[in-house]
Amino acid sequence: FGDLKRVMIGNPIETARQIHERLSKKIAMAVFSSDAMSSSAYATEEIVRHLALAGLVGAAAFRYTAPIAGLISLLLLIVVFSYRQTIQAYPNGGGAYIVATDNLGRYPGLTAGAALLIDYVLTVAVSISAGAAALTSLYPALIPYRVEMAVVAILLIMFANLRGVRESGRLFAAPTYLFLFMVLLMIAFGVLRNLTGQAVVITPPPGPLAGPGELLLGPGHAAEPVTAFLLMQAFASGCAALTGVEAISNGVPAFKKPESHNARVTLIWMALSLFVMFAGITWLSGYGAEPRAEETLISQIGRGVFGDGSILHTILQFATAGILLLAANTSFADFPRLSSLIARDRYLPRQFSSLGDRLVISNGIALLSVCSVALVIVFSAEVSNLIPLYAVGVFMSFTLSQSGMVRHWFKTREAGWRSSAMINGLGATVTFIVMWVIIVAKFVEGAWIVVVLIPLIVLIFVGIHRHYSATAKQLSLEGLAPPPPLRNNVIVPVSTLHRGTINALKYAQSISPNNVTAVHVSMDREQTRKLQERWSTWGGDVPLIILDSPYRSLVRPLLSYIDEVDARWDNDVVTIVLPEFIPRRWWHHLLHNQ
Repeated sequence: FGDLKRVMIGNPIETARQIHERLSKKIAMAVFSSDAMSSSAYATEEIVRHLALAGLVGAAAFRYTAPIAGLISLLLLIVVFSYRQTIQAYPNGGGAYIVATDNLGRYPGLTAGAALLIDYVLTVAVSISAGAAALTSLYPALIPYRVEMAVVAILLIMFANLRGVRESGRLFAAPTYLFLFMVLLMIAFGVLRNLTGQAVVITPPPGPLAGPGELLLGPGHAAEPVTAFLLMQAFASGCAALTGVEAISNGVPAFKKPESHNARVTLIWMALSLFVMFAGITWLSGYGAEPRAEETLISQIGRGVFGDGSILHTILQFATAGILLLAANTSFADFPRLSSLIARDRYLPRQFSSLGDRLVISNGIALLSVCSVALVIVFSAEVSNLIPLYAVGVFMSFTLSQSGMVRHWFKTREAGWRSSAMINGLGATVTFIVMWVIIVAKFVEGAWIVVVLIPLIVLIFVGIHRHYSATAKQLSLEGLAPPPPLRNNVIVPVSTLHRGTINALKYAQSISPNNVTAVHVSMDREQTRKLQERWSTWGGDVPLIILDSPYRSLVRPLLSYIDEVDARWDNDVVTIVLPEFIPRRWWHHLLHNQ
């Protein structure tokens, strides 16, 4: 196993080689914004899928997608300005777990931690599923293998992270800026074609409309009325556009000095980029794009703007898959980091705080991989199936983080604390309302799973912490009197006399010179007699005890004798020294009974 691990994971890396890379604003924009910007690839489509239930597509749907996108953009503005206050107050990184724990207490902090861990798992599942959909839109023959593609992609990212691949800024920059460039180019082409009188014409692939999840709306489907609840569902799905906005506030220490200033500027850049992409894709979707299971909305728009079979359309799809892959990869850094913080506070097993051979938190990476693969398989790598679970945890962590910031300003009362508290208070109020809108609108579609999971995970956290606290209390030296010296009774089981037996006896006498006993379980009288004859020569002053075993049992008489020795003295320990024969070849094990 060790050799296989070295081949797949690589040789261990010494701790001194651990490097923390300081990032410029441009590089940090790529590193921390891939999750947020990639959500524009599927957020509009999730809105349109719900409107399709009412038979609204293309220009008819745009009457509703435009105001819904406007509300989400306003929500983005509020959240971004709220997190600017967090960056100012927590220059060493202010994730929801840290902020909520510091300012609201243990249980709000654990709730934020549980919500974030679920969010990171869903980020991997949603991003990889959306990336697979981007490629199957380009190559429809791959549609039957979408789940397999997603699973393989997660496993590849897992192995890459287990090998200790650094978050190289330049590695992140290329796909992120390529996607940003291609989407902005697509929007610019659309604007230019409208200005020159060449209207954008989007031709969806043949087939039924795709509703939420895997629902297909064929010709016989009766259109639903446009109700407030339907619009709430569309809005709730579109709120996926805000996932990943908090990443910059978590990574403030990675910025070049002045860290807080650079992080706040980068957050504005990211918000403007996300707004333009989300608004532009939503606008272009009104030119005939329809939700289809075979092709994503952004692929249809790219095909309509750049032309069917165009190299630009192909580049757009590969850029989309690339940034979604990077969005998933950010969770492979954030999930282990957060689980390490929670483990250091003794709410997760301590193994989650330990660096592996390659200077990465291997246990966190493995757990994230297993959970995200399970989600991809259970939900058939269908983005629309996963979205109802996604936004609940995101907005719960938003709410707890911003509520914690309000408490922070009232505690510290720094200069300008009133205006900062008002901004964070507005953020907390709005995200709290949106969280409940999402829970109500998406409860039946799958949000109930997250609503049940979060308190269940918090209970697990508390149970682990109680165990560690009880163990620490039992091991504490407080109130313990200095213990008297222990008597060490060493027992050496002997089958026959050979070099291994002699070495075992020498070792036993080195740890307890005057309390060593050799024990032989007699199942063959002739063999026992020969052993006794040779013992006077080789056994020295170590007594040999013979235990009769009329039923040829080796273990039972030996255990009975050990219990008898242990019961003789109150303040003693019993040590068993077993000589072991180590064969040279693996198949030699079959020839020896140990």
